[in-house]
Amino acid sequence: MAFTQADYYDLTPAQARRQWQSILARPWPAAGKRQVPFVPVETLLCLAGMFVVEHSRFGSGSAHRAPEPVQSLASLFKRPSTSIIAKMNNLDGSRSRGASSDLVVGSFLRTNLDAMVNLYRVIMAAGRATGLAATRLPDFLDVEGGRDLELLGQDELGGGALESVVEREIQRWVHDSVNEQVTERLVFASLRVGQHRFATAVLDAWSRECAFCGFAMHDSARPSLLRASHIKPWRDSKPRERLDETNGFAACPVHDAAFDAGMMTVTDDLDVQVSTRLARTIGANPAARAYFTAPQLRPRVMSPRNGRPPGATYTQWHRTRVFDDSIAST
Repeated sequence: MAFTQADYYDLTPAQARRQWQSILARPWPAAGKRQVPFVPVETLLCLAGMFVVEHSRFGSGSAHRAPEPVQSLASLFKRPSTSIIAKMNNLDGSRSRGASSDLVVGSFLRTNLDAMVNLYRVIMAAGRATGLAATRLPDFLDVEGGRDLELLGQDELGGGALESVVEREIQRWVHDSVNEQVTERLVFASLRVGQHRFATAVLDAWSRECAFCGFAMHDSARPSLLRASHIKPWRDSKPRERLDETNGFAACPVHDAAFDAGMMTVTDDLDVQVSTRLARTIGANPAARAYFTAPQLRPRVMSPRNGRPPGATYTQWHRTRVFDDSIAST
């Protein structure tokens, strides 16, 4: 059955319940048999999962290691995890033979968050009404209870950075099957959602604490006052580097701003260094001294508890391209 755009954008609770019933009633496909086509509920949940999972990191041999919600969706839909990853690749335009209808739906809903969240809530409510508890269908966007979906890390995309990168890279995304407007939306959506996934991964890796001083709110409320910024700036990074969590620190606004401005950097051993200009300010200003000396500013950044330490190629780039050459250690 071919689905129209209205089947996705105007999905009703009754339609979602019927689709869930058909999904739950279907058997696992026999070996060598083709899978049944994805229905809108499945496609839309795969699209929602793209806000959480960096699907481009997983191929046919590694899809079984993809994090949630990939495995839960595969189990619910009675499909291999490779099919969930392939559908995500269809939706973001990275699969050259992907269906054009997937590209249109994916580009529109990833740039219209309110519409995406409303459809997600319709699907989740229908799933609950069909008997799916959170253990089988987790609320992986954390919006089922009315919370807004907020894309993290978008401040790095301001000041014309996003537009300049889109202009530079749009040719990589050209698809003969879709028009220029859809292609442009695909690029914008992929960059914004990719930045959100990066920021989330960085904040989680650093336990949502400032790498430089340890500041943390220790709750799940927003805003957290923490930022997840690239060490090698987003606008200067290659596509893979923009998504690499080892290219980022979690930092409070003060230390994030100082790092981005080149007034602080770190060595490959993660020792903190400050510029001569900042060192002079520290000597002359008590407030600066409070923020940029021990115990407020750590002499060494500790490795993240839940992830890998910052990559040396990124810290070296920051020292040579961003940091003031005149330095004084803390």
